[in-house]
Amino acid sequence: MSRPVPAYRRTNRALFFGGFSCFALLYCVQPLMPLLAQEFALTPAQSSLSLSLATAALAVSLLFSSVLSDRLGRKNMMVVALVVSAIMTVVAAFARDYAQLLAARTLLGFALGGMPAVAMAYLSEEIEPASLGVSMGLYISGNAFGGMVGRMLAAILSDFLSWRVALAVMGVAGLLAAWEFWRSLPESRNFRPSSGGLAATLSGLRRHFGDAGLPWLFALSFLLMGCFVSAYNFIGFRLLGAPFGLRQSVVGGISLLYLLGIFSSVWAGRRADRLGRRHVLWTVMGTMLAGLLLTLAHNLAVIVAGMAVFTFGFFASHSIASSWVGRRARTQQALASALYLSFYYLGSSLVGWLCGVLWEHGGWGGVVALLGVLLGAALMIALRLRGLEPVGPALAPAPA
Repeated sequence: MSRPVPAYRRTNRALFFGGFSCFALLYCVQPLMPLLAQEFALTPAQSSLSLSLATAALAVSLLFSSVLSDRLGRKNMMVVALVVSAIMTVVAAFARDYAQLLAARTLLGFALGGMPAVAMAYLSEEIEPASLGVSMGLYISGNAFGGMVGRMLAAILSDFLSWRVALAVMGVAGLLAAWEFWRSLPESRNFRPSSGGLAATLSGLRRHFGDAGLPWLFALSFLLMGCFVSAYNFIGFRLLGAPFGLRQSVVGGISLLYLLGIFSSVWAGRRADRLGRRHVLWTVMGTMLAGLLLTLAHNLAVIVAGMAVFTFGFFASHSIASSWVGRRARTQQALASALYLSFYYLGSSLVGWLCGVLWEHGGWGGVVALLGVLLGAALMIALRLRGLEPVGPALAPAPA
């Protein structure tokens, strides 16, 4: 599917809405963590479980969903995932205690497993290689937009009404996004059902982990997402406390920085299509690390600028790495995408929880110290990938 075809535009619109809903529903609890900690008498690490359990469940369910989508198809699975996750968000709004809220969030994570990897596989199958970077960038920009709107809307509604109203509104918005996704997305043209079962899945796992580049890209996804989510988890605690003492709705406004992600994911996708992923990835990851270090400043403007640079670098890096997975996986692309995203959300869960422990003992400085080490390791991986042998010309007419 190439750019002039109307179906190309419909696909990009649908996947933008899908990415919007996925990120909005998953991360709308992030600005609510201080409120949950206050209402349910929780530590920061305990309140972060409202996100960490959802992302851990998502990481597990991704692998099962990718196998099912290889047999049953792409579109229907993505629609069901978006609808069920929206319903679980509404259910969480009516939770009577924190345990019920965590249960609803965990079920949301399992449901959402039918969206991210399947969407990446759908794009890899339906979009021509020369346009894949742009399409993947547009999908990820939908993630960025959803993350921004979800966080801001939840912060504002919780500040002036309650966190329960915030979750209920997000659930309804998720249902509307699911309807637009179903209405716009064309049926698969290039999908071929797989009937290999467990043996084919194990063979695919061996093939993907035996590839010279895919395991390193999986490791990158763990490190990148772990750092990104952790920074946004705890920057709110920092800005709500002394010496800044900002309001909840004002802190939620930092999610406007996701607008940079909407731009940078598409910009990086185009540069990667033109110059090659190996030549662009390490530079945008270096930008991400520089932004993180700026947040150590005690000046609010510098902190916000640092988060802006950090956000720009993350979405650019994720756009390039995720499209690279789709290009290198010769077969069972949904499984390859699921592995990438399983590591992605495991990073969010494990690093996010560990940063909660570090926050209690070392504050923001302790969080940045850990994230700096992890981003340094990610940068070394990106530099190593510069020497990766490209995939064959049949798969990659554009630079890889």
